[in-house]
Amino acid sequence: MRGGTIPVSPARLRRRRLVNLVMTGLCTAAALAALLVLALILWELVIRGAGALSLDVFTRATPPPGSRGGLLNAILGSLSMTAAAIAVATPVGVLTGTWLAEYGRDSRAAGLVRLFADTLLSAPSIIVGLTVYVLLVVPLGHFSGWAGAVALALIAVPVIVRTTEDMLALVPDQLREAAVALGMPRWRMIAGVTWRAAAGGILTGVLLAIARIAGETAPLLFTALNNQFYAWDLTGPTPSLPVVIFQFAMSPYRDWQDLAWAGALLIAAGVLLLSITARLISARGRK
Repeated sequence: MRGGTIPVSPARLRRRRLVNLVMTGLCTAAALAALLVLALILWELVIRGAGALSLDVFTRATPPPGSRGGLLNAILGSLSMTAAAIAVATPVGVLTGTWLAEYGRDSRAAGLVRLFADTLLSAPSIIVGLTVYVLLVVPLGHFSGWAGAVALALIAVPVIVRTTEDMLALVPDQLREAAVALGMPRWRMIAGVTWRAAAGGILTGVLLAIARIAGETAPLLFTALNNQFYAWDLTGPTPSLPVVIFQFAMSPYRDWQDLAWAGALLIAAGVLLLSITARLISARGRK
């Protein structure tokens, strides 16, 4: 052996190149297959959804079969419940993630919180909906938009918690030490230094959480149910875009199925816009 290198026989080198070529080919084929399936789904969604889009979709409520109508009440219901859920989930998620990154770190309590957050993150959303149904809908005796917002918040919280902790963990400890050396109390160091340094990543986590709950159907079936009218008060059954899409897509009426495709396109476009925004914010934060 000379210069720290290990001699490799020509036969072994050829075998390594062959294995590398096979693995590269398999990975490329898998990626192309995934992109092909995604392209087929998007193509079908755009063709059917764009053909069903009209001004009525944004200005009229869901109609009876055979009548003229749109999805405005469902869009407003989804926006109301999503806004209420994020208003609760954001402070809870950010503060919990901050405690994990700044105070808990490697403690046993922090490990239990991470385990709980990871379990909630990977739990099927229908279980979350069923839990809220037992805890809120059954005792109150009726479905409500507030129960739907609670279910969506429970889904959004672990996303924000893990993103906030990961972003704060990327902040160098030297920044914390410099702030403390200048006499800053710990809470002010967190608010003025670490949060500011990780603001882009934390905001990205909130946007991803919104994208995560925007298309949830199962938890809303158990909590908010649906309503064919405008629901200005979240204390009763509240319409939502995912539930309307589910019900209209399963119906035998062609006009309802067209509205379901239009609603699916709106949700896909919203999620795509949020994902692009989150990536732009994340890329800007790394510069």
